[in-house]
Amino acid sequence: MFRRTFWFTAGAAAGVWATTKVNRKIRQLTPESLAAQAANKAIDAGHRLKDFAVEIKTGMDRREAELGEALGLKGPDHSALPARPRIVAIEPTVHPRITHSDQSHNRNEDH
Repeated sequence: MFRRTFWFTAGAAAGVWATTKVNRKIRQLTPESLAAQAANKAIDAGHRLKDFAVEIKTGMDRREAELGEALGLKGPDHSALPARPRIVAIEPTVHPRITHSDQSHNRNEDH
């Protein structure tokens, strides 16, 4: 009797485990899940590219400083350069030269 109970319990546990594993895999293969996985991988790749670019820039700056030191050059004087313009997001406005009558005219109608 004990052997039957043991094997019945072991079979039930294996069935539950297999069902859970299969359902989890099926959920991973849905279009939404695949899209989310692709988006996450793209974001990770972007972070790795950004880190690579930062490392390149750091190495370039360090090498430029080494070369400037070896050649006896003074570092670049940034005070003479104009300030970088700031980009500000603004709401789109109607172009002042375009009137409502100009917008309704379709040039392709004449041809």
